[in-house]
Amino acid sequence: QVQLVESGGGLVQTGGSLRLSCAASGDTFSRYAMGWFRQAPGKEREFVASSRAGSTYYLESVKGRFTISRDNAKNTVYLQMNNLKPEDTAVYYCAATIYFRANTESAFDYWGQGTQVTVSS
Repeated sequence: QVQLVESGGGLVQTGGSLRLSCAASGDTFSRYAMGWFRQAPGKEREFVASSRAGSTYYLESVKGRFTISRDNAKNTVYLQMNNLKPEDTAVYYCAATIYFRANTESAFDYWGQGTQVTVSS
């Protein structure tokens, strides 16, 4: 079982950048597919990006602006977010699963507590 702790959220202006980090502990990090999800007020949680077996996947609306990366030596996954827009405002969650099935909320087994990202216009 893995424990996840996110950091790096904050308030940024439109067009700005943030880098989220998710530190994992409790198990062998490299075994896990890692994902980032977000939930805006009044909306369902949605997939943002994932990394598994050397491949990355992105929500269409963040392609070209967000980059997921991982450092297995540091047990950490990152989400670099550039050219942020007000519609990116949400609580961002890190998630993990050993048996990757799909880029959906139900397919990930372990979750962090979330970090708030607010983009002002």
